[in-house]
Amino acid sequence: MTLTVPGTGAAATGLVAPRPPRHRPRPRGYALGVRAVGPLVLIGLWWAASATGVLTADVLASPSQVLSATGELWSNGQLGDALRTSLTRSALGLLIGLTAGLSLGVITGSTRLGDELLDSSVQVLRTVPFLALVPLFMVWFGINETAKVALIGVATTFPMYVATSSGVRNADRRLLEAMRSFGMGRWSLIRTVILPGALPSLLAGLRLSMTLSVIALIAAEEINATAGIGYLMTQAQNYARTDVLAVCILIYGALGLLADGTVRLLEYVAMPWARQGGSR
Repeated sequence: MTLTVPGTGAAATGLVAPRPPRHRPRPRGYALGVRAVGPLVLIGLWWAASATGVLTADVLASPSQVLSATGELWSNGQLGDALRTSLTRSALGLLIGLTAGLSLGVITGSTRLGDELLDSSVQVLRTVPFLALVPLFMVWFGINETAKVALIGVATTFPMYVATSSGVRNADRRLLEAMRSFGMGRWSLIRTVILPGALPSLLAGLRLSMTLSVIALIAAEEINATAGIGYLMTQAQNYARTDVLAVCILIYGALGLLADGTVRLLEYVAMPWARQGGSR
């Protein structure tokens, strides 16, 4: 096999010319349009099934009925109040969980004593499904807001803990030794070297925690809620309002999508190098 090496005109035998990867630029909205195809197909199938009578309203309301129910709930203020209550619960629980997970992860990842004292206990607690804690939390806190926020906090603590602990443990030891040799203290090391180095792991933990906060919110609002999206669902179930049930389910899905998009935006801003490596 004869081959001409580009740029030199020399021929080589038995060699294959490397082909550098070619990145073809795509229009800005192309990826967004491709991602929207799946949901639009599902909505189209839903609409067609409702229009032809395959899917009756007592099983699942049609898209137009769901839109009408959304307008009704929004105009009478129920949807706005429920969203505000649910988002407050989720945000408080997530804040507690992220703070606890980040603190425990830094302690166990950066100190041997912290690892020996805390890691085994946290790992045992991590294996307990957070839904199994619902009856215990109801005994401890009653059926008020504290139980709901605590449940979301517990659910979001452990993903953040695992990601933080792993990221801190994998910090560049040579860089740490160099910084110590220049007299940098432990807190400065954590703030300026360890945490920035563990940023990809921290964002991965944040993504898992935010997703779990929505799942835990659904479970928490099943505990005799008197406000929030879960309360709307309970009322809709009592009156067999499948249109309102569909609205609530779609809102939970939108909250999960919003949480994932928020973390993607953080990754885009905080890790510009990942954009180049992630191009396909």
